[in-house]
Amino acid sequence: MGEEKNSNGAGSNNCNGTKSTTTNMREDDFKLSTASLSQLAAGDVSIDVLTEITGKSKEECVLGLTKLLLSHPTDGITGGDEEISLRKSVYGENAIEEKEFDSFLSLCWDAVQDFVLVMLTVMGIVSIVIEVTMSDECTTCYIEGAAILTSVTIVTLVTAGIDYAKQGALARLNASLDEKNIKVITRGGVQLEVTDAEIVVGDILSVNSHALASIPADCVLLGPCSAGLKMDESSLTGESKLVSKAPGDVILSGTNLIEGSGKMVVIAVGVNSVAGKIKARVYADGTGDEMDHDEETPLTQKLELIAKQIGMLGTVAASVAFIASTIIGLAVEGEDPEKLVDYFILAITVLAVAVPEGLPLAVTLALAFSSNKMMSEQNLVKHLDACETMGCATTICTDKTGTLTANRMTARSLYIAKQDYTPDSSSSLGGYLRTTARLAEGLIKLLTETISIDTMNESTLTMGNPTECALLNLVKDLGADFQQIRDSTKGRSSAGVLAKDLDKGKQVNFSSARKMMSWVIPLDNGGFRVYSKGASEVLLQRCTQVQCKDNAVESIEGHKEEVNTAIDVYAKRGMRTLALAYRDVSGPASEFDATSSTIKNADGSPALEIETQMTFLALVGIEDPLRAEVPDAIEKCYRAGIDVRMVTGDSPNTAVSIAAQAGIVRKEHFLNDDAPMVAENLRPNVMMEGKEFRQRVYRTMEDDTQEFDQTAFDEIWPHLRVLARSSPDDKLTLAHGLNQSTLFENKIKCKELLSEHNITIFPDRQVIAMTGDGTNDAPALKRADIGFAMGIAGTQIAKDAADIILLDDNFASIVTAAKWGRNVYASIQKFLQFQLTVNIAAVVVALTGAFYKQISPLAAIQLLWVNLLMDSLASLALASEPPVDELLERPPVNRSQHMITERMVFNMVGQASYQICVIMVLLFTGPDWFGFEPGDKVEKDDSFYEGYVGQNSVHYTMIFNAFVWMQLFNEVNSRHLHGEVNVFNGMFNNPLFCGILFVTAILQFIFAQYGSHYIHVHEGGLKGEYWMWCLIFGAGSLPVQQVINLIYSQYKAHGYKPWRKRKRNRLANGSFRELNVRSAP
Repeated sequence: MGEEKNSNGAGSNNCNGTKSTTTNMREDDFKLSTASLSQLAAGDVSIDVLTEITGKSKEECVLGLTKLLLSHPTDGITGGDEEISLRKSVYGENAIEEKEFDSFLSLCWDAVQDFVLVMLTVMGIVSIVIEVTMSDECTTCYIEGAAILTSVTIVTLVTAGIDYAKQGALARLNASLDEKNIKVITRGGVQLEVTDAEIVVGDILSVNSHALASIPADCVLLGPCSAGLKMDESSLTGESKLVSKAPGDVILSGTNLIEGSGKMVVIAVGVNSVAGKIKARVYADGTGDEMDHDEETPLTQKLELIAKQIGMLGTVAASVAFIASTIIGLAVEGEDPEKLVDYFILAITVLAVAVPEGLPLAVTLALAFSSNKMMSEQNLVKHLDACETMGCATTICTDKTGTLTANRMTARSLYIAKQDYTPDSSSSLGGYLRTTARLAEGLIKLLTETISIDTMNESTLTMGNPTECALLNLVKDLGADFQQIRDSTKGRSSAGVLAKDLDKGKQVNFSSARKMMSWVIPLDNGGFRVYSKGASEVLLQRCTQVQCKDNAVESIEGHKEEVNTAIDVYAKRGMRTLALAYRDVSGPASEFDATSSTIKNADGSPALEIETQMTFLALVGIEDPLRAEVPDAIEKCYRAGIDVRMVTGDSPNTAVSIAAQAGIVRKEHFLNDDAPMVAENLRPNVMMEGKEFRQRVYRTMEDDTQEFDQTAFDEIWPHLRVLARSSPDDKLTLAHGLNQSTLFENKIKCKELLSEHNITIFPDRQVIAMTGDGTNDAPALKRADIGFAMGIAGTQIAKDAADIILLDDNFASIVTAAKWGRNVYASIQKFLQFQLTVNIAAVVVALTGAFYKQISPLAAIQLLWVNLLMDSLASLALASEPPVDELLERPPVNRSQHMITERMVFNMVGQASYQICVIMVLLFTGPDWFGFEPGDKVEKDDSFYEGYVGQNSVHYTMIFNAFVWMQLFNEVNSRHLHGEVNVFNGMFNNPLFCGILFVTAILQFIFAQYGSHYIHVHEGGLKGEYWMWCLIFGAGSLPVQQVINLIYSQYKAHGYKPWRKRKRNRLANGSFRELNVRSAP
């Protein structure tokens, strides 16, 4: 169920240190009820009351509570699977019953309320009633109305089916997210990694602000007593102020740990916990789904605008069709007034065809298809709209550790006792220090103690903080056992007889403000020792002495230059440097919180006095190799017009070394190509440290407040490639500044950057993708357009704030997301290109029929089949198109660009013109060419003789068949947007597209040949000769596309120059898909 940390045997120690077992446990053994524990969690009962009643301390009462839960503060639950099952039976499971799916029938009801479908339903019913009641001999008179209702039913079922499938996809997404919520518990003295759902009442839960910050159940804090926890309870209370917690306090589910680390006993899970009760009520009310987002995205807004514009034109066309048919039919031709029903059905059908109801469906399908495929490519998409937004990304701000690098941290170099120790790549550092270098045993002991004591409980050899894992493996290679050192150190041990002295130590947690971590332990001879580790430049300024051989120490003043030289050497090799130091203090524990008046933390706040005047012990160089696939991925980003900026806490030289290896900074970014690729050789503003960055982009106001300066930021960001020694707040500033920048509107500045620095500014607002793994990264992930959290190294809070979770923590997966994001946009454009072509042709044909003979050559039921074809089946086929690498050869999607590009207009107008010409030729000259009777005469009563009953004609059947086959062949053309010659390229790589095309073709054959009255086609279908011509007309769409491509290329080469000049002047609002632009590296 998880990975072992340590094992203390089959039994467990009780509070008195004796062994206890929990075999043959029964439900009656649990003395505390679920209700009483829920009251404790909710605050109805307080542990403080127990302290007053019993006279015992709060900590003793908590230990008693743990015992009543048949658990142990050190070893946790000691029973096996049967005990876990029993606890779930008694206290419930840590899971909330999922919100019930909307039933398929309710979704059908929602779908059928679409305005057009309602109108068609009414018309179908009216048609049946009128035909049945007014016809003398009604055998098949009801067919057309019934067929309309059948089409409405099919559209309703398809829409409801897709909505129902979307619910299932959302449930699977939630399940995937739940599987990634890993926590660390102790059972039987063994530390295990489990999911939230596996936690039961009585478990001992370990938490820290790094990776285990989200609280999955209601708990009571056990310790440590030395350092309180600071919790963010805003999700429950709405108050943003951090709440301090001490041992004995209740920690509520749904809250987040911001500072500190500790252990706690679980007292309430699932629906019995505070957060669980809230969630259960929300689901019961049917009002909540935390994964649902109702905000409209830019793509949705564009599509709704297009749908609205086309809908208005469709309404006008439908009105014209009805009015023209009515005037000509009734006033001129003298038709029977009951024909008004036919005219009205025709008008509604024109409206149904003109209105692109399939657009939202196409968007949903494209996003759902992309998110499912991205999952298999290490991108867990939490919000579907993130797929779309990623297609617009112009800048990726990425972390270094674990994203660009492999996160396989290894200690490779050590500077200790004024000497550098760096073995060759075939030897481990620890083995080299013990055997080859023969480092003094006293130094080894001091080094291993410092590392083992001053690391988090949750860090082991293989799990926890990667940097600490590298240090603990160094301890192992030096022949020591870090766990034994921890357990045998008073003030650090939480196990055995020394556990009672844990409160005599003090942990000073790591924070981005301090850039260091310390642990204070009591010494046997009195006083305390402070062990510290942290950023090399931070710790070095706090040291007054340096450790030498033979346990001697000297003043550091004469050796700082040597240490700084070692830092630079390690950094230029791409290694992260970490300093280790210690200090012995003789003052009382009450002075631990005293601050220095001279030494400041990295954020300018006063440093703790105990973390000053320290003895420098060692400098560790930690290597984290660059991922092999990263340079190629970054090259793809630059070719795609996406800038990459690295944001890291590492030193400038380490950051520049990695950035140069990755290809983020290149030769043109350096002042001298022949000089080493180090920070000092970079051009201005290419690399900045966080401190300088903050000083330049914030201005101090008269009241000493800091205000962001967008103008100053705009001077920096076009050049910036590396932000070193940065804080999470710098990430937030970077995301905010890029997002708000309107530099692209300053054409003079853009020209200057291009001519003097070869930097091209994207002609629209920047769209930022930001990576993050820490709790403090959450605001930046929220502020960015797309937040990427690390699935392996990321904290739960970072994952909650992100839009996409990188399951492999790999930068290359971000590039994959960009490709899929662009593919979403392209898929919608393909569908739009296909649908609008059908719209134009169908509406023109229907209007021509309305003016010509007051009857459309395409019957209402036939147009509904075409509508179903282009709305549902085509959206499914075109939305499933996989991405191609050529998508990353083009610039990002411009958010202000219209969905319909210039080339798309040429394609649509050209294909629609061809289809209209074919239909018009068949309509007006078809009877003469092919030798059949005119359709308007065959289908009209009394047209040949008195008492003649109109029949479905070969003429109009051929028109319908040719029209549909032109759409099917044009669907192949619509797979491409940029005039590609080979329209079949890649088609067979998409089996879904081929399958839908094949099924549609088969259905069309069945409908045209055997549809009879149901589809308003000729009884007996068409002869083989007519079928041949229909297929020829359909296949004609393919060479017509090549002609359109030729005309467009000639137009671009010799087009109307003044118009093109005006277009260039409207660059910000024009079509950028035709521009060959890219962001400069």
